[in-house]
Amino acid sequence: MSLFSFSAALLTLAALFSYLNTRFFRQPAGIMFLLLGVVAAVGVLAGGGIVPGFTGAVRATLVQFDFTEFLMGSVLSFLLFAGSLHVRVEALKEVWRSIAAYSTLGVLLATALVGLGTFGLLNLAGVHLPLLPCLLFGALIAPTDPIAVLGILKTTDLDKNIETNLAGESLFNDGFGVVVFVTLLELATPGKMPSAGSAALLLLREAGGGLLAGAVLGYVGYRLIRTVDHFQTEVMVTLALVMGGYALCHALHVSGPLAMVVAGLAIGNVSRSENVSDTTREYLEKFWEALDEVLNAVLFVLMGLELVVIGFSPFYLGLGVVAAVLALLVRYVALALPTRLLGLSRQMPPRTLMILSWGGLRGGISLALALGLPDNLHPEVFVPMTFAVVLFSAVVQGLTLKHLLGWLTRVPA
Repeated sequence: MSLFSFSAALLTLAALFSYLNTRFFRQPAGIMFLLLGVVAAVGVLAGGGIVPGFTGAVRATLVQFDFTEFLMGSVLSFLLFAGSLHVRVEALKEVWRSIAAYSTLGVLLATALVGLGTFGLLNLAGVHLPLLPCLLFGALIAPTDPIAVLGILKTTDLDKNIETNLAGESLFNDGFGVVVFVTLLELATPGKMPSAGSAALLLLREAGGGLLAGAVLGYVGYRLIRTVDHFQTEVMVTLALVMGGYALCHALHVSGPLAMVVAGLAIGNVSRSENVSDTTREYLEKFWEALDEVLNAVLFVLMGLELVVIGFSPFYLGLGVVAAVLALLVRYVALALPTRLLGLSRQMPPRTLMILSWGGLRGGISLALALGLPDNLHPEVFVPMTFAVVLFSAVVQGLTLKHLLGWLTRVPA
C-alpha cells in the first residue's frame, strides 16, 4: 500500500470515528478515537485468521509509516503550537511557580520513582533488566501528554486555577520530559557514557535552548504579523514558523517541543492585541483549531492501530496496567512534594492535587518514545507496557474525570 493510500485510509477512518462519536457516543474525542482505533486493530488481528496475509500486510504498512517519526518529527510541532495558542499568558503568570515546579522537579521525581518502581515490579515478575532502561520507561511516562490533556479540558468545567495549572504543566512538562528522556538515552547508548556534568549540560542546552529558540521565533512571528492585515499571509507565516522553527531546533539540537510552546504562547497572545484585526484573529484561530482537530483525530486512531504492530502480549500488557496504577500514585507524590516544599498550596483551591493527578493523562508522546527505543533497551518489554499505560490513562482516568469532579463537589472539603 502506498503512503498516500494509507494516509487516505487513515483519514477516512478518523472521519468515520469522528462522525460516530459526534452522532452517538458524545465522549471526549481523543479517547473515543483511541478506543475505536483499538477496536479496528483487534479486527485486523482477527482478520488474519480469516484472510491469510491480511494482518501481515497491515502490520508492514504501519511499520513503514513509522509512528515515532510521524509524531515526534512533524505532527507534534503543529499540535503543541495549536494548543498553546489558546493559553493566556496572564493566567500563566498567576500560577507560574507551580507550573515551573511540576514541569521540572515533578518530572524528575516521577522519572526516578516510576523507574525504581518498574525495576522492582519487573524483578518480582521474573523479568530481570538493568535499572537504566527502567528509568527510561519512567521518563517516557512521567510527563503528561498535552494533546490528551487539552482535549479532555474541552469537555470539563474546571476551576480556572486548576485548568491553567493542568494545561500549562502539560505543555511544558512534555517538552522537559522529552529532554530528560533524550539525556537518559544518551547515557544508555553503548560507547557513550557522559559524566554527570556533561549530562546536566545536555539537559540545560536542550531545555534552555528550546525556550530561547521559542522566544526568538515568537518575536519574529509577532513582528511579521503586526505589520500586515491579510489573514492568508498571516496563516502562512504561522505555518512557516512552526515547520521551519521545528526543523531549525532539530538542526541545533535544542528542544523543538518547548520552542513550539513558547512560540505558540507568544503568537496567541499577540493575536489578541489591538494590532491584529478581528477578522485576522478569527481566521487564524479557526484555522489552527481545525488543523488541531484533524491531526488529533488521525493521531489517536493511529495510536489505537499500533496494537497491530505491538501485538497482543497479555503478560506485558498486564504489567503495564500495574505500572499505570504505579504512575498514577507516583504523580500525586511528585506533585505533592514540590507543593509542600515551595508552599504552593496557599494559592490553590481544595483538592487541586487530586484533580491534577487524575487529569494528568498519558498519550501519543509516551508511545512514540517507547516505539523509538533501540533493540538493546528492550522495546519488546516497554512498548506493550507503555501502550497499556496510555490505554489505562485514557479509559480509566479520561472517561471518569467528569464523575470525579462531580463527586468532589458533593463531598465536603
